[in-house]
Amino acid sequence: MRLAHRLLLGVVLVVTVLIVLLVLLSGVRLRRQLEELEIAQLTREARLVARDWTAAADPDALAASAGAAIGHRVTLIDHQGRVVGDSEFQGESKNRLENHSNRPEVIAALRDSVGSADRTSPSAGDHELYVAVRSELGVTRVSISTSSLDAIVARGQRDVLLSGLVALVAALLLAAAFSRAVSNPVVELRDVAQALAAGDLSRRPALSAPGEVGDLAAAVHRMAEQLTSRLKALEDDDMHMNAVIESLQEGVIAVDARRQVVRVNESGRRMLRLQDTVPFSADLLPRDRTLRESLAAALSGESTEPIEITVDGQSMMLTARALGDGGVVLAVFDLTASRRVEAVRRDFVANVSHELKTPLTVILGFAETLAAGDVPPAQGMRFVEAIQSNAQRMQQIVDDLLDLSRIESGGWVPNPVAVDLRAVASEVSAGRLRAALEKGVRLTVEICAGAETAFADPTAIRQVYANLADNAIRHTNAGGTIVMFSERSGRGTTIGVRDSGVGIAAEHLSRIFERFYRADSGRARDSGGTGLGLAIVRHLVEAHRGRVQVTSVVGQGTTVSAFFPDAG
Repeated sequence: MRLAHRLLLGVVLVVTVLIVLLVLLSGVRLRRQLEELEIAQLTREARLVARDWTAAADPDALAASAGAAIGHRVTLIDHQGRVVGDSEFQGESKNRLENHSNRPEVIAALRDSVGSADRTSPSAGDHELYVAVRSELGVTRVSISTSSLDAIVARGQRDVLLSGLVALVAALLLAAAFSRAVSNPVVELRDVAQALAAGDLSRRPALSAPGEVGDLAAAVHRMAEQLTSRLKALEDDDMHMNAVIESLQEGVIAVDARRQVVRVNESGRRMLRLQDTVPFSADLLPRDRTLRESLAAALSGESTEPIEITVDGQSMMLTARALGDGGVVLAVFDLTASRRVEAVRRDFVANVSHELKTPLTVILGFAETLAAGDVPPAQGMRFVEAIQSNAQRMQQIVDDLLDLSRIESGGWVPNPVAVDLRAVASEVSAGRLRAALEKGVRLTVEICAGAETAFADPTAIRQVYANLADNAIRHTNAGGTIVMFSERSGRGTTIGVRDSGVGIAAEHLSRIFERFYRADSGRARDSGGTGLGLAIVRHLVEAHRGRVQVTSVVGQGTTVSAFFPDAG
């Protein structure tokens, strides 16, 4: 039921109860006052009749004449209680009247000189008001039927009731206006509060009312402003927290006490291969035994120390932290890259040791033989040449390592300019023409139209061409061809070397730019390769914000190309 209706109903109930009480009370008071007036009037009349009742007067005649004069019943009663005169009963009917000595009004009159009673008359059969006055000859009693009093009281009550109904209608009209004045602001405040509870923080109470309703509206307005500002602060904090969590390279997974994953950042999705939309069951996490045990321990309130796990071949460091509300935060750090770096470092140390061990062994062996002093001059000369060749190989390895270290550490910064590719390619080709002829391969230069220049460091261009040409000569058999080329590629220039050599198997293509990696280590080492050339090429090109790529078919040849972007 609406507030206005409740107010109207309340007013109706209150006014109705007041009208009923007023009618009842007015009837009672009016009846009492009428009885008091009638008693006083009847007392005066009884005294007048008592004054006229003497020994010489006829009681019947006196009662009849007095009753006719005053319009009320007059009864004359002697001291023994016998009725000796009555204005309404004559003759035999009077004689049949009961003795009145036990009537209350008679008893009171004999005792106090005046008595009254309101009762039903045994003789008349109706309800009457009696007043009796003591006189010398007995008691003079005057009575009146109370029906006239009841009629007056009823008329008075009807008047009061009619007035009450008029007042009720007026009260209803006033209450309707008042209820609307009270309920409308309350309804508006209710609607605003419901809108705020539903999340519509733009709603504000528009009313401006005095008193408590106005204070309530102002309080709701302030509450809405505070909710808006606090929610904005929470949203900002949540946005910043999301940004921080999403920017982490560490995977973060939040699990609530019901084993539901309620939050996971992009790194966590990537590392754990998670595709489901949160929230989802923790049972959908990878089925790694260590992960499940750590999660169960944290859910029971016991945080775990960092422990290494393996998921889909990737090494990860897992930490599980128990929260106060029974939830768990799992932190996952990908160790794959660091493990790869460790493997590369181990391979690098092993490869360097291996590359240097062979020439050092040769140098040491030949030097010890020469130191013995019993080597023929011709053989000694061959030993010296072998020592010199292996020393040069060691020197080449050290130089390449120094170049590679300087490029990787940022000690070398390219100084790009417009480089004449035809001139550089021709210079590099001329320097390797003898080696190509000795190998029985044909070395040529093809510079395409529009690709005569590249925006790059001249030394880097020369070294890229030289290393690629050296690799091609080493891996191309007699009768093969090698082409040093350049061509236009989008917003840059691509240079490279294309050969018809032995080719590279597909499983080796992704690793040929690693240091000391060889698809055919024995062949490369025998031909003087250090295994560092392609690694140097990759770093030189990437220093120019370019890229390298290789395509190869076993038995048909290999093409290694480097893209250098234009200036700007």
